[in-house]
Amino acid sequence: MKIIVPMAGRGSRLRPHSLTVPKPLIPVAGQPIVHRLVKDIAKVLKQPIEEIAFVLGDPAFFGNDVVSSLTSLAEELGAKASIYRQDQPLGTGHAIMSAEPSLSGPAVIAYADTLIRAEFDLDSEADSVIWTKKVDNPEAYGVVQLNDKDQIVELVEKPEEFVSDQAVIGIYYFKEVGELKAKLQEVLGENVMNGGEYQINDGIKRMMAAGKVFKTGTVDEWMDCGNKNVTLETNAKMLGFIEADGLETMIDDSVEFINSKIIPPCIVGPNTVLKDSTVGPFVSIGANCVIDNSEVKNSLIQNHTSIKNATLDEAMIGNHVTYKGDYTRISIGDYSHLD
Repeated sequence: MKIIVPMAGRGSRLRPHSLTVPKPLIPVAGQPIVHRLVKDIAKVLKQPIEEIAFVLGDPAFFGNDVVSSLTSLAEELGAKASIYRQDQPLGTGHAIMSAEPSLSGPAVIAYADTLIRAEFDLDSEADSVIWTKKVDNPEAYGVVQLNDKDQIVELVEKPEEFVSDQAVIGIYYFKEVGELKAKLQEVLGENVMNGGEYQINDGIKRMMAAGKVFKTGTVDEWMDCGNKNVTLETNAKMLGFIEADGLETMIDDSVEFINSKIIPPCIVGPNTVLKDSTVGPFVSIGANCVIDNSEVKNSLIQNHTSIKNATLDEAMIGNHVTYKGDYTRISIGDYSHLD
């Protein structure tokens, strides 16, 4: 099994945090988004992963540190890491075709700006599975249309009239991903574009027209990381799941407590100092931070950051930040200093 992860976008909706760090590498509940996503997909698949192919953008932004992080992720799962570059932002279909040498055999394609919780077996009779989530407002999403055999027969983007309440979340399984590659080659060769981009949906629709069977795989939770507010919501949900699972160390043994307490669930990274502070609930703090004389809840703080004399709620703070102040619902990017 292979996993193909297009992640060339720069994540403009999550600025300022994505100005210096690619959005998929921003930590949520103690791990980068893409790390959690790939690990969760591997758990759902319940089979060995032989290769993980990452499609990156500009090397000036997705540099050697990004490649190193993704290579380590693949190796942790016992897989080979393949790194590809999408030289132009020409859409989802173009991004997938940037990994053309890896497009053979069974594969999952997953876009790295979302997290899932799921537990199911892949349908052995399906040529492809499109993961979906039941939503209350399907008109805001791309949805699948099903026939009486529960097979997907159409993909409809933001339908004005009800088609179904199963929204496409951006994760796909192909029994033979080479069949998608062949159809996307046709799309690119014929210059078929929607919104000025080559889309994966146009390749999928051609597979359906050729008689390929598509089924749904429904996830229990679909958590977005598109902007600050939803990322904080996702962080809180993930902390709850991690606490309930009991499989991860949430408070590193090296954390120093000085007249401080934690209200779970929280994750606190190594070599962090909590002094005269209350942290939690629903807080993620990275490594090498200092939280001094502060109250922090419902927040996400990255690495090497100092917080003093603060009351924070719904705050998202980057790496190497120094913050002293009275604001609460803040969003501060890397290397900021507010004294």
